[in-house]
Amino acid sequence: MRKIIDRKSERIRRHKRVRNKISGTAECPRLCVFRSNSGVYAQIIDDDKQVTLCAASTLDKEVKTKHANIEAAKEVGALIAKRAKAKKINDVVYDRGGYIYTGVVKALAEAAREGGLNF
Repeated sequence: MRKIIDRKSERIRRHKRVRNKISGTAECPRLCVFRSNSGVYAQIIDDDKQVTLCAASTLDKEVKTKHANIEAAKEVGALIAKRAKAKKINDVVYDRGGYIYTGVVKALAEAAREGGLNF
């Protein structure tokens, strides 16, 4: 008998494993990424105060590409970096959300680095 693999629960298990190791503080908040079939979302979170400092997604008006592809991830990464710089946030911890560091997740990270975030 074959075992059915539930991709969502496997991703959540990986995300919990990553979250046990990293946490965002006021000095170095966490850049959290979520990707779905329809969009790409990024948040900068202070885990000590449990507050979202800034966010960007493909739903924003500034983002021209409204899909969950690499071009959209680059736009979201640049936008989150711009919003973080406006709030004087330079250093972050990157939380890939249990996803493999390739494709959309990697493109968002590289665009955020090019925008001036350090991680």
